[in-house]
Amino acid sequence: MPSSALSITLVSKSTIFPDQKSNLGDLNLSVSDLPMLSCHYIQKGCLFTRSPIPIDSLVSLLKQSLSKTLSFFPPLTGRLYTDPNGYIYITCNDAGVEFYHATCSSLFIRDVIGPLDVPQFVKKFFCFDKTVSYQGHFKPIMAVQVTELGDGIFIGCSVNHAVIDGTSFWNFFNTFAEICRKNNNNQGIEKIARQPDFSRDSVLISSAILRVPEGGPKVTFNENEPLRERIFSFSREAILELKAKVNNKKEEILINGNFNAVEIIGKQNNDKYFNDNGKNWLFKTAPVSNTTEISSFQSLSALLWRAVTRARKLPSFKTTTFRMAVNCRHRLNPKLDPLYFGNAIQSIPTYASAGDVTSRDLRWCAEQLNESVRAHNDETVRRFVKEWEKDPRCFPLGNFDGASMTMGSSPRFPMYDNDFGWGRPLAVRSGGANKFDGKISAFPGREVNGSIDLEVVLAPETMAGIESDLEFMQYVTN
Repeated sequence: MPSSALSITLVSKSTIFPDQKSNLGDLNLSVSDLPMLSCHYIQKGCLFTRSPIPIDSLVSLLKQSLSKTLSFFPPLTGRLYTDPNGYIYITCNDAGVEFYHATCSSLFIRDVIGPLDVPQFVKKFFCFDKTVSYQGHFKPIMAVQVTELGDGIFIGCSVNHAVIDGTSFWNFFNTFAEICRKNNNNQGIEKIARQPDFSRDSVLISSAILRVPEGGPKVTFNENEPLRERIFSFSREAILELKAKVNNKKEEILINGNFNAVEIIGKQNNDKYFNDNGKNWLFKTAPVSNTTEISSFQSLSALLWRAVTRARKLPSFKTTTFRMAVNCRHRLNPKLDPLYFGNAIQSIPTYASAGDVTSRDLRWCAEQLNESVRAHNDETVRRFVKEWEKDPRCFPLGNFDGASMTMGSSPRFPMYDNDFGWGRPLAVRSGGANKFDGKISAFPGREVNGSIDLEVVLAPETMAGIESDLEFMQYVTN
């Protein structure tokens, strides 16, 4: 259905408060949170078949469950606050989140997942479109929108990116679904299995002050540039074949049937770390030996890096950048709690000339990514913190030189564990937030057996190029 013919009707809007008052004090924004103040709110959601519960009863159930969930996640119901000295906090004041109920009976599941490109109307499944995270001083930190389709339901969440990263986002979403499912079965909820950790005593907490311009920071990319967005699906078998090729193995061995992927994805921070000679001195690399195992996800990332670089037809001397963001929770010593609430991510930029990316083999490209990831240890995380403290700044998100790619999200996030009581999601989709030429997001495939979906956003001519790239497309399932 063309977006111009689409009409999504707002049925109701309300404010949802936690069912218990918070006793959590103010939470400092960390050196991983603060740079996100110039980014859009995260917008992610799940598509479901229609619930057997009548819609009015379902909306009531979702509101009740959200209220209960928020009592376990007090920062989401608060607001950002800047004190007279310039320090920015989350004040957990129970101010509430927004809840929207919308409907579009002429839109069906097939209209969402059927087209080759992600339809423009998917952006209308989310609130706070193009809202910059700094606006959390004046707007709710989170909003939930439930959209009725002719034969389905879409539940979308928009959450302030200075408050939450992908790990924390999906822990909230999973908990929301779990509580709704238990409420529907009349089960009591006294505690949750994955209680978030709100501690603020790590190296990520700094006394450095981020000075923001009057009116707050703005996004640093063109929000209106023409783009195409498509989901490329890769089956478990295709990924194992690709990994075996990169590792020069005839067949891939699975241990106890487990998929061997490395969680390296989330959102990114600043990568402005060069000396006067143009050499990257902040990020130390660890050489990859011929026997080093390249992960499935690094293999897939290298495949895309090569295809996009070819499609852009860059001069061989042009430096390309492939940015990934790593979860720092387990990289610090001592480690953060795996359920630490907030952003705990840092950017890993990998650089190579367009000529090297396109003329060297796939393993060489994957090795460059592997080196960057393996070198990002406790020492590197702490070095990053110190450098940010010397020059506090927001993250300049975008593709400024026409030769950059940015990978977000993770195939390890439990996106398909969100069963609200009538089945797992059919698909995961995101809104229009933080999208520009070269923005990639990784999702698990619905089979959750090692399959991966890549949400790829590119300039139209670049997208057409990778769609005709034989090396890339031979592994694509859809």
